[in-house]
Amino acid sequence: MCRWAAYLGSPIFLEDIISRPGHSLVAQSQEATECKTSTNGDGFGVAWYDRKAEPGLYRDVYPAWSDTNLRALAHPVQSGLFLSHVRASTGSAISRNNCHPFAVGRWSFMHNGQVGGFERFRRYADMCIPDELYSHRKGATDSEVLFLLALKEGLDQNPLFALERAVAKLEALSRNRGTTPHMRLSVALSDGERLYAARYSSDHIAPSLYYRWSDTRQGWAVVSEPLEQEQDGWHQLPPGGFLTLSDRGSEVTDFAPGGHNIDLSCPD
Repeated sequence: MCRWAAYLGSPIFLEDIISRPGHSLVAQSQEATECKTSTNGDGFGVAWYDRKAEPGLYRDVYPAWSDTNLRALAHPVQSGLFLSHVRASTGSAISRNNCHPFAVGRWSFMHNGQVGGFERFRRYADMCIPDELYSHRKGATDSEVLFLLALKEGLDQNPLFALERAVAKLEALSRNRGTTPHMRLSVALSDGERLYAARYSSDHIAPSLYYRWSDTRQGWAVVSEPLEQEQDGWHQLPPGGFLTLSDRGSEVTDFAPGGHNIDLSCPD
């Protein structure tokens, strides 16, 4: 399992989420408290938005706690929208291409969880990615496939529907060819204007996901674990929940991949 944190609001320094809080993302890379593995040292990454539509992207394979370049970047850079991630591999190689977030055009995406038995059907899942998107398949993770399938299903038009269909596709493949647990997921994604997050599981164990408004920062934080222990104001997104954050506020709706009829033939 991995840990991640995202932010939307008035511009802040990246370090205000990544490294400065008592239970910052860097702290969680060494001592996470709400996942199976307390150490998340298989790489890190950050995607941030500024004056261009496409996000900046910095990823590496070092543990977040030992990479001085990450702290050097997070200290002076400000952004009103960014995604950050520390990785604990569930089987794929420790490589830069497997580090989150992933980015295609204006979209950025990161994931915590697993698709059960993915290595048994990885080639088949890759075949579900259309030709026009396959050049963006750089690594070997289930997360990257999920992102590209969501793009295929129409992230630009309807992020909730597109992500539901992508999750349903991989969960169906896992049920048909993989192992349990078929799907565990907490995910964050952004188009550079809005921040979306979802929490879901095919069993009773859904990865943790919290969100909170800060009057001090004038912004929203969405995180795997609260950034300060015993801090008030954190809301837990319920399993089967989809969160939309924008300058209009927050909205939680149902996230129900099981409501889609999925054709398992690939390509389709």
